[in-house]
Amino acid sequence: MHNILIVIPARYASTRFPGKPLVKIAGVEMLRRVADIARSVQRNNAGCDYIVATDDARIEAFCASHSIPVMMSSPDCGSGTERCWDVVRKMERPPGLIVNLQGDNPLCPPHVIQALIDAWRAGRADVFTPCVHLSWPEYDSLCANKSVSPHSGTTVLVDSNGFALAFSKAVLPVIRDEAKARSKLARSPVRRHVGLYAYTASALEQYFTLPPSIYEEGYIEGLEQMRFLENGLRVKVVEVDYRGRKTTSGVDSPEDVARVEQIIEEFGELRLE
Repeated sequence: MHNILIVIPARYASTRFPGKPLVKIAGVEMLRRVADIARSVQRNNAGCDYIVATDDARIEAFCASHSIPVMMSSPDCGSGTERCWDVVRKMERPPGLIVNLQGDNPLCPPHVIQALIDAWRAGRADVFTPCVHLSWPEYDSLCANKSVSPHSGTTVLVDSNGFALAFSKAVLPVIRDEAKARSKLARSPVRRHVGLYAYTASALEQYFTLPPSIYEEGYIEGLEQMRFLENGLRVKVVEVDYRGRKTTSGVDSPEDVARVEQIIEEFGELRLE
């Protein structure tokens, strides 16, 4: 039985960037980079396995040729979350924890995934997801980005035990007196959500039986994780940092490939232990 399973959803027929899992980034296919991240986490956790979930024979063949575990999933899956569940529900016994590591996330540090695993081992929650508690300069940068692209980037409010109260495309909390806040607080009260998730099998199954939240509708917030909160599931928000490295949310276009290559050139390859 897999105690922890890292699922890497990888879709070839991306509308914006067809074939992107197999695009080379600094000479290495993106999917190989993500699989190497998962393998690094696997080595440091007993009972941990990883698998690529795809609906495309080209990705299946690529994985087979590089000794990457792979399973075919339904072509009807509309999201990475669905692809994760499609793989898990076929298993005789579900894992204790399922990590959804998107196949277009080649700069995800292993220690961020490890933080979710450690939080799962430490306490009771249904879903685990990371955040970065922003410094004041980082807050200023977020606000500057929002002025150009208001719906990019998500923030999260947490309670005193680190459980999510709300996610939003707005900058939460609102800072009513910024000068006073800066004088009293060493860093901003804003936490930027990182779109990486780990679920218990029960939570992942429930996601597909619960009614959609109004807040996940594209004309409102467009945030699927709000379905968990609206239906009373506990989402543990795990504070992480990138240890001085620059990062990016994912690869959705050829321009993003160039951006990732620039980061690798500046900071070097991810440290995989």
